[in-house]
Amino acid sequence: MKELSGMFPEELAGEMASISEPSYRAKQVFSWLQKGVSFDQMTNLPAALREKLKSSYTDQPVRILEKHESALDDTVKVLYSLPDGNCIEGVIMHYHYGYTLCISTQVGCAMGCLFCASTLEGCVRNLTAAEMLGQIHCANELLRPKDARIGHVVLMGSGEPMLNLPEVLRFLRLASHEQGLNISLRHISLSTCGVVPKVYELADEHLPVTLSLSLHAPNDRIRRQIMPIADKYTISDTLKACRYYLEQTGRRIIIEYALIDGINASPENAEELSRLLRGMQCHVNLIPLNHVPERHLFGVSERQVQSFLDILEKNHISATRRREMGDDIQGACGQLRKHHLEEKP
Repeated sequence: MKELSGMFPEELAGEMASISEPSYRAKQVFSWLQKGVSFDQMTNLPAALREKLKSSYTDQPVRILEKHESALDDTVKVLYSLPDGNCIEGVIMHYHYGYTLCISTQVGCAMGCLFCASTLEGCVRNLTAAEMLGQIHCANELLRPKDARIGHVVLMGSGEPMLNLPEVLRFLRLASHEQGLNISLRHISLSTCGVVPKVYELADEHLPVTLSLSLHAPNDRIRRQIMPIADKYTISDTLKACRYYLEQTGRRIIIEYALIDGINASPENAEELSRLLRGMQCHVNLIPLNHVPERHLFGVSERQVQSFLDILEKNHISATRRREMGDDIQGACGQLRKHHLEEKP
């Protein structure tokens, strides 16, 4: 059955016509769907129409399977179930400016980055725009008792967004629709390993979304050790695409850099990264790695993080250390889904 929650009002008008309903019903249905409700809860629609909708369409394709609340902060890790039995995960994070949701764009991931748990099971399939929106609707339902809602979104969960770009673009336009969730595109960040042609394609859409590049290395030799995509695209080509994105959107690039002990976290690596990024309008987000025992990769000490940060700042590279959140609830990407899959009979 068709997913109505991934449609725009004009598309819904066509669906209403196909079931012999007036076009004005489309705006009503759209408004309800973007509140995350089921057909039965659409109380201003005739009962007969609700029955038609239930017989031919799906309303909300995402349901909460598990939730884990951190005892250390206000972070909530959510495991979602999908209609086909697959599961994905997300993280609700509380900052001083409000609530941010990290969402997934694929079931699993095919990129093979050694430091990421979400790639261990490979990529099962792409998510639809409706399934991406559904993650926000579920999070808003959890926040309702706090009289709060999601105001910022990061596409940094499982999956490579650039490999699902058509549905990601649909999601971005639906999430920012003024009659829907109305989340500003400036409050949405998209993280990519650097699928170079797709970075150019997204740039040409001229959407003011913040682009986050998962770089994680100061040179191609190190990057190829931990990120298979480096075998296809060099750092030079990747940063060239990022600069083009900056030119087209005016949005500063975020450089994600996970510090991995013995691989990319030495003072020499920090100096090399400084030279690489000098003159580029960007901000480095340093991430102390969560241990990945399956790959024998380990994080660094607090002293090493501070030393790396000091070198970047000395070289006039804008940088901060990412705040660690949800450490006690498998907060890192892919951990909860992997644990759930291992427990299934």
